[in-house]
Amino acid sequence: MFTVDKYIGSIKANLEKQSGLLVRNLKNITAYNFSSDIDLLDFSAFIEPTRFELSIMMFSMDKEGNEVFDEGNDTSVFAGSEEILPEVEYHQLNESQLNDFFEFYEQNEETLVPQEQEVFTDWFRQCWEEAGGTSLNLPSYFVFHDDYKSYDLKSHKWIDNEEKWS
Repeated sequence: MFTVDKYIGSIKANLEKQSGLLVRNLKNITAYNFSSDIDLLDFSAFIEPTRFELSIMMFSMDKEGNEVFDEGNDTSVFAGSEEILPEVEYHQLNESQLNDFFEFYEQNEETLVPQEQEVFTDWFRQCWEEAGGTSLNLPSYFVFHDDYKSYDLKSHKWIDNEEKWS
């Protein structure tokens, strides 16, 4: 009933439906006048696997790993966090299929997790590039919430999170 290829294909198809929204929101941030206190941008993906939902937040960070907030009165300067993608569905399933799906997922988790992450990352990177994100002068990373690694959107490489703070 379930296969790795069909599941991954479903994720790709559902994400593609959200590409326009993500590109528009990313284009908006490329026009921001970022605070000089910001050292890097972290685009954090929050995944809710039991509901098949994905959301993405942008956090402006300093080199110590702290979020930078706007504490001045200059409204032309941006610092803080912003929702880049509200919760969107990345896979659809009838409720009657949930138990069978989660059994399939558990049996194939070692294969599925890296493929899911690759699909989410590739999709975000493509939207980032289409939106002109590469023109930003700030180091920018895509990361899965609470993960130990980050995807460098400029070098197209995974790095250990500690590297971006050094």
